[in-house]
Amino acid sequence: MSDATSKIKGIVDSADVVLFMKGVLQAPQCGFSMQVVQILNQVGAPYTAVNVLADGDVREGVKAFANWPTIPQLYVKGEFIGGCDIAREMYESGELTALFDKEGIAHKQGLKA
Repeated sequence: MSDATSKIKGIVDSADVVLFMKGVLQAPQCGFSMQVVQILNQVGAPYTAVNVLADGDVREGVKAFANWPTIPQLYVKGEFIGGCDIAREMYESGELTALFDKEGIAHKQGLKA
């Protein structure tokens, strides 16, 4: 296992919800990252955000780790969920909050999701 893969696995395993994104929570550097941040903030589940722009090895490594070519990438309980489109579709259909419920992840109740 490469150093980047070990680092990414450690990050993914360190929190129930992890978002690999471009930029930081206060200033996402792409619209797709911003959309997923807004979704997670709306849902109200605690999550860890990782700025892939700060570490080139993580930026490239996370793509191979999930076999997914784009960023952002969302993980729940160590499982890769998908990127922006998948997160948005899951939010709109209610699947995201249902997944959080199933996995025992606290979040705001009574959402439209």
